Amino acid sequence: MLYTNLTHIESTAEHATILNENENVMVICGRMGPMCIPVYGIAEELETEYKHVKFCDMEFDNPASEVIRALPEVRGFMGIPFTIYYKNGKVVKATSSIQSRAQVTAILDKEFGASSNA
Repeated sequence: MLYTNLTHIESTAEHATILNENENVMVICGRMGPMCIPVYGIAEELETEYKHVKFCDMEFDNPASEVIRALPEVRGFMGIPFTIYYKNGKVVKATSSIQSRAQVTAILDKEFGASSNA
């Protein structure tokens, strides 16, 4: 279990439903470790600014996270978390390892449009 305030994805069915019901989705797939926790915190902060984006997490060791671990976009990734950005159910960007708030917001702005606070 991930101890975040993000929407938790615990099954492949939940993953599919979230992608189907939301145009813009950011999924952070990781553990409660030093490279992942800062990214969860950034996403929690940005949730109120980017109301047009659904922010979720998924436990890396959950067998259901194969839907993320098997993506061609993550082939070769060496560090977690894997952060996947989906637009209309399609992967538009994928990153691995720790990211800064500026890096995350640059991706969100480019792929999904600026926050309502911009």
